[in-house]
Amino acid sequence: MNNQLLLRVDWWAVLCYFILVTFGLVNIYSNIYNGVTLSPFDFSNIIGKQVWFFIICLIIWIPVLYINSALFEHLAFILYSIMIILLLGLFVFGITISGATSWYDFGGIRLQPSEFSKIAVSLLIAFILSGIDAHLNKRQTFLKFWIIILLPALLIIAQPDPGSALVFMSLIFVFIREGGSFYVLILSVASLFIFILTILLNPINTSIGIALVLILIIYYVRRQSKKNRLWSNFLILFGCIGFSFSVNFIFNEVFEQHHRDRINLTLGLIEDVKGIGYNVNQSKIAIGSGAFNGKGFLNGSQTKGGFVPEQHTDFIFSTIGEEWGFVGSFGLVLLYTFFISRIIIRAEKHTHSFPRIFSYCFASILFVHFAVNIGMTIGLFPIIGIPLPFISYGGSSLLAFSLFFFIYLNLDANRLS
Repeated sequence: MNNQLLLRVDWWAVLCYFILVTFGLVNIYSNIYNGVTLSPFDFSNIIGKQVWFFIICLIIWIPVLYINSALFEHLAFILYSIMIILLLGLFVFGITISGATSWYDFGGIRLQPSEFSKIAVSLLIAFILSGIDAHLNKRQTFLKFWIIILLPALLIIAQPDPGSALVFMSLIFVFIREGGSFYVLILSVASLFIFILTILLNPINTSIGIALVLILIIYYVRRQSKKNRLWSNFLILFGCIGFSFSVNFIFNEVFEQHHRDRINLTLGLIEDVKGIGYNVNQSKIAIGSGAFNGKGFLNGSQTKGGFVPEQHTDFIFSTIGEEWGFVGSFGLVLLYTFFISRIIIRAEKHTHSFPRIFSYCFASILFVHFAVNIGMTIGLFPIIGIPLPFISYGGSSLLAFSLFFFIYLNLDANRLS
């Protein structure tokens, strides 16, 4: 065994990983505990399944760590192609759960390809952008970048699972870091703002507002610079108005009814604490009841009463808030912040672009998962069904994020300094 490689491993990140997974197991156990002690190795209950998935993760850790890091570059396109085939195969061989055909069933063990597709996309993006002539200001590289992202995203939307597809948009941070136009980020934020504003108002009122704002901006810019092209400004204006009028079609024809309900609930257009708003309402009650110190492990009344549906998966943060209080919740946020910051800081130390870009992909996806999941449980974001990394119950999520992390460790340990 290469002792020099072990010395270069990011052990602080490894410590964060073990704390997060262990904390997740503790809270999953609390969710299913009913007064009878459960074996953590019994595959018939969810804590046993999660423990065995964690054991599998530990088994694959060492082989992944010692793989020649150059192999990840050589296999990037092959792995991406395999993942696209697996996503396509779901439409024929997949099973449907909660309205989404997102899983393969292997004798009771279910795997969700969309979780692993994030790794494949990150590897191929890192490979493409690390090319000698690759630059995001070039049309060919720009198109390759977005095609790599949009192809699996569209297949996942068709399942339909728009929540998992939305995570791919986190890679816009990688786009900006690697020299892409900052206007793409502005356009993305503006599109989201127009989308929300159109739902809250209507296309006509939104278009009038857009027109007034852009006219003021055009007037100011033209006063500052005579070189400003008037035709391009009007192109932006008509593009924004056209998008506003397309929102109703997207909202009503592309989104499922439960997606529309969740968005309307988050925007305050409807209020139904006993129906579609039940999950979020009970989650906020659980988190609020934890107060500062929490009620203590296994003592959460909301958790024990089963008031929060899917509490061991997407809503596991409500268990943390109730039993560990503000102290535990804030501590978890700090841990994620330290973990993600460390990945970014160490990414900047790479002299080769492939590991740096892959590390940024990992950090971006990890951040969006963490931020959106917690936002869902406290009502800041619509419920889109994405797990809290390393903590929520789910074999696919734990395996995928662990593999993501192990590849990061390999590339980081083999950093050329």
